Amino acid sequence: MKRRVTGIGGVFLKADDPKSTNEWYAKHLGIKSGQWGGTFEWRHGEDESKKGFTAWSVFKSDTTYTDPSTKDAMINYRVENLEELLKTLKEEGVEIVGEMESFEYGKFGWIMDPNGYKIELWEPNDEEYEKIGTDDALNLMG
Repeated sequence: MKRRVTGIGGVFLKADDPKSTNEWYAKHLGIKSGQWGGTFEWRHGEDESKKGFTAWSVFKSDTTYTDPSTKDAMINYRVENLEELLKTLKEEGVEIVGEMESFEYGKFGWIMDPNGYKIELWEPNDEEYEKIGTDDALNLMG
């Protein structure tokens, strides 16, 4: 089996007022967000010509996106071969949440950790993600 987690794909927070939370992070930490949050761009260690991205976003506190978790944060991990990984995790007794979803910019699946955190697993297509990252989200490093 290939490596399971290859990096952090994103950090997602809940807030009663996402707009003011985004403004606070921009003012005090320099993290800028667009409609879909922000994006940290980086280069792959094995191949510096390949870009990678880590998303950062604040959701309204009543979002259902992180359900069934009741926690105020969710981490997205970048993975290789999501379909194989989800099968393996299920065999290992890990709770799978919902069905895998596929988009141009990658495949997504969700699991629960033993502390009640929903974990998002992302098999990215960074070339396609870059297109939406430049249109809808701001590059946080620039």
